[in-house]
Amino acid sequence: MDNVGSIAVGRPKRYTTVAIALHWMIAMSILVLMVAGVWMVDAIKKPETRALAFDVYQWHKSLGLTVLVLTVVRIAWRLANPPPPLPEAMPILHRRLAAVTHVVFYALMLMIPLAGWAMVSASKFGLPTIVFGLFEWPHVPGVADHADKAAIEAWTKTAHKAMAYGLGVLLVLHVGAALKHHVVDRDDVLARMLPFVRRRP
Repeated sequence: MDNVGSIAVGRPKRYTTVAIALHWMIAMSILVLMVAGVWMVDAIKKPETRALAFDVYQWHKSLGLTVLVLTVVRIAWRLANPPPPLPEAMPILHRRLAAVTHVVFYALMLMIPLAGWAMVSASKFGLPTIVFGLFEWPHVPGVADHADKAAIEAWTKTAHKAMAYGLGVLLVLHVGAALKHHVVDRDDVLARMLPFVRRRP
């Protein structure tokens, strides 16, 4: 117990500016991706919205790849800059759930765009991904010309969709837990990630 306390004492009381910036850039990007993803799936089927949906698809792919890159950067930053310790009064079970939740978050933020990338690479249409209209992002090596790319596209499409819905559920639970910490538990868990929210005494 003393060792844990001594480690916590040397850790910062809130997240670094870089960690906060990465957190909110990824969070806002994911929300946009979810809204766009739900809309464009149906819009691409309708003649009157097909052209716009095609453009949204391109931006969706660009933003998804951006989340992939930002997530890799965020994981690297977290490993080099340990996060602030959780409140001492927080039950051990809640601590473990928080740790598992973060691992699942990172896994999904990597796996969802990777599945989308593979799905696009295996698509029968063979359309290129032009990142924000600036440069072409290559297909996953070996997938575009794979003998069974139809099966790859079907599997990755299902995985991409299922994981996206799972991430949505996790986000709702994450926001609910953060608000519970701030309003009910009255600790500084939320304030550590929001610079404009004062820490609890």
